[in-house]
Amino acid sequence: MEHVVLTETGKQCLQSLLKIWLDFDISVTKVPIIRRLEQGRLSIEDYQKLLLNLRQQVIEGSRWISRCASSFDRQYSDIRSTVIHHAEEEHKDYMMLENDYVATGGCRESIEQASKNIGSEALHGFLMYRASQPNPVDLIGAMWIIEGLGNKMASKWAKLVNEQFSFDTSCTSFMEYHGENDENHLLELYQLIDRVATSEQNVNAIIRTAKVVAKLYQVQLEEVDNDN
Repeated sequence: MEHVVLTETGKQCLQSLLKIWLDFDISVTKVPIIRRLEQGRLSIEDYQKLLLNLRQQVIEGSRWISRCASSFDRQYSDIRSTVIHHAEEEHKDYMMLENDYVATGGCRESIEQASKNIGSEALHGFLMYRASQPNPVDLIGAMWIIEGLGNKMASKWAKLVNEQFSFDTSCTSFMEYHGENDENHLLELYQLIDRVATSEQNVNAIIRTAKVVAKLYQVQLEEVDNDN
């Protein structure tokens, strides 16, 4: 994908982000609930817990992305437009996730009233803090990890769930939707990398935020098995 990033500093940034993604991919496969999913040992209760815990991060996602957009000044108005469009597209995605949960036999009231797990709290707190800073170009690194999950993992996870369970109505619409649509979001990210990876300072900030978000997302998944 380096051919879609044109500037030299952009290519350097992308190479670092690809390395972070590979390390994150390996780490996620070691998280117990993901390991059970990939080994065909997931229970319906496990899948319900996964959906219930992801819902909070999805709801908060549109909030920090919107805050991020509002923190860009006129110098970055083109980025602000892209980020606003992204937030508008995703701000009701949690409803698909709720419907999937109900399709598995879960109670809608249970998922609507569930609170964030410890990892989700940490992830949301960090993202909102960074999104509140002036011109938070480093959040391109956060979007790289989260959009990458949708593009590279969601379809695979949906396929594995459907191989293990059979329901009257689809219970993987959220994952399937992101598996199909997040590729477009990644293409937008490549353009943003070219736009903001213009200095060593910006590249280092993007890389650091990508590393932090990857680690906190991993913790969020690890906490799915814990009662909070």
